[in-house]
Amino acid sequence: MSVTPLQALPIDELRQRSSTKWRKYGHDVLPFFVAETDYPLAPAITRVLARAVELGDTGYTPPEPGLSAAFVGFADRRWGWTVDPSHVFWTGDVMMGVVEILRLVIEPGDRVVVMPPVYPPFYDTVEEARGVVERVPLVAGETGWEIDLAGVEASLADGARAVLLCNPHNPTGTVHSAEQLAALADLAERFGVPVISDEIHGPLAYPEKPFTPFLTASESARRVGYAVTSASKTYNLAGLKCAVMVAGGDAQAKLLRTLPWEVEWRTGLFGALSNVAAYGPESDEWLESLLAALAANRLLLAELLAASLPEARYLPPDAGFLAWVDLSAYGWGDNPAVKVLREAKVALHHGPLFGAEGKGFVRINFACAPELLREAVERMGALARS
Repeated sequence: MSVTPLQALPIDELRQRSSTKWRKYGHDVLPFFVAETDYPLAPAITRVLARAVELGDTGYTPPEPGLSAAFVGFADRRWGWTVDPSHVFWTGDVMMGVVEILRLVIEPGDRVVVMPPVYPPFYDTVEEARGVVERVPLVAGETGWEIDLAGVEASLADGARAVLLCNPHNPTGTVHSAEQLAALADLAERFGVPVISDEIHGPLAYPEKPFTPFLTASESARRVGYAVTSASKTYNLAGLKCAVMVAGGDAQAKLLRTLPWEVEWRTGLFGALSNVAAYGPESDEWLESLLAALAANRLLLAELLAASLPEARYLPPDAGFLAWVDLSAYGWGDNPAVKVLREAKVALHHGPLFGAEGKGFVRINFACAPELLREAVERMGALARS
């Protein structure tokens, strides 16, 4: 059955938004940096938030906001993942969840494996938990990126005490295979360390490479793992503050129950209401329309780059709406986003913020109208020809 792609809002409406994407720069700049999307909200989310405003329902988040049941249902429908409701907890956002779990499972000074190039807050989160970043870069190949299992093994053998995984990976868009995840879990179990998996981009995997939640990869993954996720990236809810933490087993759930009560109180009421609506079956059709729009744009971007920036290197992502593009052939420096912003008036995410492996790269958010993406790449192409 064909799915009608979701249509982005007109730019004149988008410029009325007050979020970071539309307020950081002036109207002469096209924003493609932060991970906000340009689409209308899913109708179920609009309804629940509008009703809350109408009622003045703007107080504290209740002890049981319905998040556990909603996420359990979503995980079953989307991935065939049976989640124990008693293993689901919540907090304000994914990075809050990650840092709180890290505080439980490491001691100050412990090394935590991260896999650059990776979402910049990963580094900050490890440091906030008083850990030390242990860099094990992804292995780049002609067809994509993979976890460096040998590198992880060497780090764990040398004393690293936890693994922070990005699955699907940001910024590369890599959906790690079930086999790689199971192998990672086996390593973690052998060395007695936990794996914390940020899975916020999981609902955005494309059909060619289905997403495997880490906790479903193997029995060892369930014994060592935690997952932290949210509807915020998929449904554009970052400002509403809600994420879920999922324990792989009873032992991890017992540990999560020792977290201070304030961790769950950080969840915003509007965040909880909107995440419940997002995870409900009434939003499934909207999600399929979103995926259709993003699938078309990820291929359009390849065509646009080939036409305007033929020396750029880009592999369409397995998941998500973030493109990791190597512009080093153009000689625009280690951080080409600076020149692109200054001279082409296109705001991209700075590659080096993702780690040393990001030198010469930019990250482009393609969750937008095709014509807006076209204009941005054409501006960059004009800069390359100047």
